[in-house]
Formats: sequence, C-alpha cells, structure tokens
Amino acid sequence: MKTVFMVAEKPSLAQSIAKILSRGNMTSHKGLNGACSVHEYTGSFIGQSVHFKMTSVCGHVMTLDFIGKYNNWDKVDPAELFSKAPTEKKEANPKLTMVKFLQVEGRGCDYIVLWLDCDKEGENICFEVLDSVIPVMNKPRGTEKTVYRAKFSSITDTDICNAMNSLGEPNRNEALSVDARQELDLRIGCAFTRFQTKYFQGKYGNLDSSLISFGPCQTPTLGFCVERHDKIQSFKPETYWVLQAKVNHEKESSLTLEWDRVRVFDREIAQMFLNITKMAREAKVESVSKKEKAKQRPLALNTVEMLRVASAALGMGPQHTMQIAERLYTQGYISYPRTETTHYPENFDLKESLRQQTNNPYWAETVKALLSEGVNRPRKGHDAGDHPPITPMRAATEAELGFTDIMPWQSIPLEESLPNCEKGDVFPVNEVKLLEKQTNPPDYLTEAELITLMEKHGIGTDASIPVHINNICQRNYVTVESGRRLKPTNLGIVLVHGYYKIDAELVLPTIRSAVEKQLNLIAQGKANYQQVLEHTLDIFKRKFHYFVDSIAGMDELMEVSFSPLAATGKPLSRCGKCHRFMKYIQAKPSRLHCSHCDETYSLPQNGTIKLYKELRCPLDDFELVLWSSGSRGKSYPLCPYCYNHPPFRDMKKGMGCNECTHPTCQHSLSMLGIGQCVECENGVLVLDPTSGPKWKMACNKCNVIVHFFENAHKVRVSPETCESCDAALVDVDFNKAKSPLPGDETQHSGCVFCDPVFQDLVELKHAATRHPMHRGGQGRRQGRGRGKGRRPGGRPNPKRPKDKMAALAAYFV
Repeated sequence: MKTVFMVAEKPSLAQSIAKILSRGNMTSHKGLNGACSVHEYTGSFIGQSVHFKMTSVCGHVMTLDFIGKYNNWDKVDPAELFSKAPTEKKEANPKLTMVKFLQVEGRGCDYIVLWLDCDKEGENICFEVLDSVIPVMNKPRGTEKTVYRAKFSSITDTDICNAMNSLGEPNRNEALSVDARQELDLRIGCAFTRFQTKYFQGKYGNLDSSLISFGPCQTPTLGFCVERHDKIQSFKPETYWVLQAKVNHEKESSLTLEWDRVRVFDREIAQMFLNITKMAREAKVESVSKKEKAKQRPLALNTVEMLRVASAALGMGPQHTMQIAERLYTQGYISYPRTETTHYPENFDLKESLRQQTNNPYWAETVKALLSEGVNRPRKGHDAGDHPPITPMRAATEAELGFTDIMPWQSIPLEESLPNCEKGDVFPVNEVKLLEKQTNPPDYLTEAELITLMEKHGIGTDASIPVHINNICQRNYVTVESGRRLKPTNLGIVLVHGYYKIDAELVLPTIRSAVEKQLNLIAQGKANYQQVLEHTLDIFKRKFHYFVDSIAGMDELMEVSFSPLAATGKPLSRCGKCHRFMKYIQAKPSRLHCSHCDETYSLPQNGTIKLYKELRCPLDDFELVLWSSGSRGKSYPLCPYCYNHPPFRDMKKGMGCNECTHPTCQHSLSMLGIGQCVECENGVLVLDPTSGPKWKMACNKCNVIVHFFENAHKVRVSPETCESCDAALVDVDFNKAKSPLPGDETQHSGCVFCDPVFQDLVELKHAATRHPMHRGGQGRRQGRGRGKGRRPGGRPNPKRPKDKMAALAAYFV
C-alpha cells in the first residue's frame, strides 16, 4: 500500500484537517520534536487505497541569514552586506529540528499533499517542506505526479473535502517573490541598521533604544507618524467668532440654533452680525425640510479593514488582532484571515453562512429576520483573486472565545430631537451672543488611520502591516497613547528628519511602493526574480554610500536632542586600563563608558547592574559588576572587558564569569560549576555565590534555577566530584539553630543530585526573566545520554543524573 504524506502549517490545522478527511477514524502520536503530532488513517487517493500520514510544521521551516562571519558587527563593513556577503537558509527554529522531523516522517512516502496556508508565505513554506522531504521520498515512476497542493479558505467539512478533490500544484513564482522580499529586507535592513546603530550609540548615551533599526517598510511607516507630528507642531491656531442664538420652545426647554454662516474670522464683521440680531425678540420659521440619513452597506471584510475596525472599535493592536484571527481560523470559527478581497463571488452561499449563526444568543433574531425577509448582498468590492472575504463559519458564544445591531460602531449616532414646527411658527428669542474660539491642530494618527495610509501607498502586505507597526513601537520610535494614537518619540522624530535631510526617498513611501509592485510582478511570473533583486539592491547600495558620506547631517540633529556618552550616566566601576571610574549608562542599551580611554563596553540587558564587592578580574584588572534579573531570577558577575573581548578561544562575546573557562579565578565556571543542566543540552549549573541565605545555582545557558540549602551559613563548591555522576560535590555549613541536617549536624559534603541527605533540600524552578537569551526549552527533555569529556580546570564533565532528573522535574513551576 502506498503512503500519502500531508503537511499543514500549524499542528492544530493538521489535526482538524485529518479529522475531517478521516471522519474521525484516525490514530495520533507525538512526533520526535515534541511540537507536532502525526495523524494516520487509511483512505482513497487518485483511485487507489493508500495510507495517509498527516502532520504539520510550525510556520516557516527555514529562515534567511548571512553565513557565520558576516553576522559579526565588529568585523564586517555594512556595505559588504549588499552583494559580497553570502546568505544561506537556516532552520527557523533549531530546537524544533523540523527538517529532521519531516524527513523521518516523510521517508519512504510516495506522494505529498501540501496543506499550507493559501497565500504567498504559504507557497514559500511549501517549497521549504519539499526541499526537506523529496530527497527521502520514493522515486516516482516515469512522469508520475507526486507533489500536490490543496487550496482552501476555511476549516469546514465542505471546503476541506472540495480541496482534497481538486488538488493543484504549488506556485513557484509566488514562493520566489517571498524569497526576494526576504533577501531585500535582510540586506538593506541590516546594512543601514548596523551602521546607524554603531555610529549613534557610540556617540550618545540617552537614545533609550537597543537598536537604531532601519527597514524598507518600517521606516516609511514611521514617516507617516512623524509627518502628522510635524503638522501638529507647525500648526498656528486662528481665532474665529461664532454667533449663537437660543430660543424658547414649550415651557421650560430651550433650543440652540446653528448659524448658517458657521463662523467668521473678522471680529468687526462678527460684531456687526451680533448688533443686527441681538435686538430681535422673536425667531420665525422660514422653511421646514426633513432629510433621512442612511449609511451604505459595508463592504465585505478583508484583512486591512479587520485591522482598522479592531483598532478603532475594540482598542486592539494590529499584531494582537492577527494572532486572535489566526486562532479563530484554526479553530474553525472564521475563514482565512489574510485576504485583500472585499467582494463575494456570485455563487457564494451567504444564506448558509447566516444559518450557522441562528443559535447565537446575541444576534440570532437579527439573523432569522434576514433569512426570512431575504438577504441584501454586500456592496460590490474588489476581487484580488486570492481568498474570499473573512466570513464567520460557525457560531460562537462569548463564553467560547470572546447589520448595526451586530456592528454598533457602524450605526448612525442619535441626534438631539427637534420639536415639531411648521413654516411661519414663531419662537421667543432667549439669548444671542458671540462666541470666540480657536482652530485646533490635527490629532496624532490612530492605528486605523496609519493602516489606511500604508494600504493606500502600498507599504507592506496585509500580513506584514501589523509587524511594521509593532516594530516602530518596539524600537521606541513611537508610543501608543489613549485611543490607540501613535505619538513619535524624540528618537523617531530625529531619525525621520535626518532621513529627509540626507535622502528623502529613504522615508517616503514612493520607492518601497515601487519595489512592492516589482515583487507582485515576480509572483505573477511577469518579472525576473534575479533582475529585480539585483536592480533594487544596486539602488539601495548607492543610497547607503551617500547616507554614510552624509551622516553628519543627521548627527547635527542628534546633537541637539541627545547627550554625548561622556555627559551621560553615573560613575560605577573602575577601568582596568586607566583605573578611573567608568560611567554606567542605564538607558537602552545599558553599557559602561570610560571617557578617559574613550571606550564603551556592552553589558547584559534587561536587568540591574551594580558593583561586585570592588573585586577585580585577574586578567585585566577591571572591576567586576553583578548583573541580576531580580530576586526570583538569575544573577552572575562579569568583567566588562572580558564580556566584550573574550580572553579564551572557547569563549564568545557576551559571556559572564559563569561561562568563563579561567582555570583558577574564584568567580569562573571552573571553580563554581556544579553539574550539567537537567533540562538543556549544553548548560552547566553554576553556584550563585551572592544568593545566600536563599542559596541557588543557575544554568549558564537556559533559565533553570535550583534553590537549595536555605538559611545555610556557607555553601562552597568542592574540588572533589561525585563517583556516580561526576558532578562537583558541595560543602554546606549551617548554623546550629537552623540546621536541617540529621543528628544536629551543621556541616555536610555531598552531591546535590545523588546524596540522600540533600534530597529534600533541593528545589528546581525557572527564572523569572524578561530576556529571550535566558529562556529554556519547551519542557523537560527525557532520555538523554550522559555527558562526556573534561570540564575546564581539569574537573570532568558531570554526567546527567538518571533518577534525579525526574525527581527535580517534580518541582517545575
């Protein structure tokens, strides 16, 4: 029996599709990567009985990056990134071992059916999957077709079965357009970002951003926000006057009349009108006209409009909205949420979609009325040829998640009710006065307004718009104010003004819009991938060189707004070269600066830094500092110089004393390392000598923390090792009054993993951390072999404890 291998984009999608196609008659098991399941069943395929295997990836399998040495900011000229620097496809998430997983499950299969999302990104992932699986599949006979593509827009029985019965092929051109966008964004973004980050962070201390990033879409997005800010700042209010009259109607109520002329900007003319009218005692109705207000039916919902409505009506950010929409899609509540189309095809069954909502507790009556009275089809919109508009596929109550009856933000606001009156009616005048007012500046852009501008000017795609908006927030270029208005920060304003001063096309939407059109032509097979890539990179390479040569223009603006390094920060620790105090600059990215040597030293981010007991590094005489993520997290000492200039070949930039391989330094891994981490592959649990009396050891790679020997007077790592697991022994000294040791003993030496005396004194947790570099894996991994080799300083590498791994795992939080 032949085997059909099927791959979806997410684990939940794979389960839903397999359940529909197998009619629930399937078996499931976890894959080797622990993240994806495999669902198996028997069925019919192209007229023969076959064995189906359905699984998934977790988004992109591969990501584009520069080869190793070109990722070193210090050794590579950013200008080389435009053409000289080779790129390679790397696994997007190495911990998932997705390529190996796909090859293991796809080995020996005869056919492959790709159920990736039906957009350009999905087509690109199709070919990433094929590159992994085709080499291990059975070879086709002659011209036999073995690769199939399923096209679907919702997770319903009808849509999935129709897709299975009308399989096509993956679209190579659409995949190439994504490849082109990835390479352009990587090369252009990295070159500009590296140059301006190093240049400005090397001069100014209070930029408060760890990365001064540039992006071909991100920067024009920021430009729209700053353009509105500039209009607000340059706005000059004008004084104007309004004539206001109030008349009495009925007994105790009054009615305010609006001036037909609205307003005048000349005080004398306004006074003249007041003089004419203030003597009047009565107001006579000259004519009566009635007008009925009607609101156009809304267009069918596409992605951009969904983002606008969610921001304006629900107060949700674009990225959060897309995350929720994707979850609703995978759970079968709505159709595919990435679409540019706002027009339903003539044969689309709107009544069937409505019938799914007849039991909804909120709008069931409205739906039933529509079905009985007849459905008035939506306005004719734009057909982009991708997916149908976003449509509800089944009912959901508020407990399950989360026309104007259903969309209250679309309704017409209630106006003040007017009294019934006829032509010739007379009302007594109560008051006539002149009001002095001023014109108001425009407000900052809302997210909804920004999304509209991005769509209008062709900046980004329906899928990437939320990412670009999120990026300018994350980079501290704008802040989100009340009403989800985007207010540029000082840094965002200076950057945009600097781009305008040097090369306005770097921030204007025109050039990126033109690039997007070329990428769409690649997707349609009307433009050559390589030619578009080379032509665009050549344009931006020229712009980059001009930008570098003209950077002084932007620097002049920076000087006005930000403080130089030498004038920023507070004295903290002594430099090992000049022995003067270096200043600690707390604003992002936090760092130390020696104004005498004119040297800047990077530090670990997202934590606190303080002087470490005035102790010095034995290699360079720099005073050590202590980094901490908080009382519930990790902490470790580091030498500022070694952290930036690794002293040994087996060390990398950014390593603290807990990873230093110095053989005799009292703060190093060699002297404080205890045993191999019970969770991650390469980490070592290192004693935190500052943690007493709540002692702990922490992994120097992931976020595992082991609390032990609370209230001990002293904890020391012994030079001796455990005979069972090769972990370093620990010497513990308790005060007599607080000793938990048996027989009123106050001292004990043993292995934290194997010694039964220590068994109840050890507790495993995860660090409370805010930084991805300290996060561990997705859960405890089992069945690993014992570690081999030698540790620095002559101590053997500890073996992974066998039974203790399970015992410690019981304490996971």
